[in-house]
Amino acid sequence: MIIAGIYSFNGGEEVITSQYPTELEEVKQVIAAVDSAKCKTKTSREKTMPGRTLYSPRDLNRAFREEFKLRGWKGHKVQCDYSTEYYVPGFTPNTSPKGAFREMDFVKNRVGVEVQFGKYAFMVYNVCAKMTIFHKLGVIDVGIEIVPIKCFAEEMSTGVSYYEQFVWDLEHRGVADIDIPVLVLGVTGLKYEAN
Repeated sequence: MIIAGIYSFNGGEEVITSQYPTELEEVKQVIAAVDSAKCKTKTSREKTMPGRTLYSPRDLNRAFREEFKLRGWKGHKVQCDYSTEYYVPGFTPNTSPKGAFREMDFVKNRVGVEVQFGKYAFMVYNVCAKMTIFHKLGVIDVGIEIVPIKCFAEEMSTGVSYYEQFVWDLEHRGVADIDIPVLVLGVTGLKYEAN
């Protein structure tokens, strides 16, 4: 795969390039090592593209996981202990939310990486909530979000979000004082012609 788009959220590119060049180089190696052609395995059952062979987000995620693991990156999971103090007086739930957790896809040397080939809400959650939470917990200082560009997302099931939409929203949202530096990388497995 290749990197087709680079967006620096809250100074992410500058911070990662200057303070985490080794980790950034490994992320670039991972992206280059993933052979997206091997992940074009999903047969569509959607009305708009019946029988069409698409890229499988599950297979893409598996390929990324294997490459990150080869380079010593590991997922990081934290247990969620949900409070009951905010229920209204007299309410007692009939089930307990035990066993819940939050997980960062890959962490190494205080750099957190999320790979997202799913719905739009997950991209926003990763950068605007999850990375902030893991920073507050002392796990990461910066983040990298890997997402498909639009023409690549169009070769997946409908509903997969894409880099261009995500960047537009981040630019129009602006940066909050709790946001950490994040580098957003738009990737594709499709060939393109340089301008």
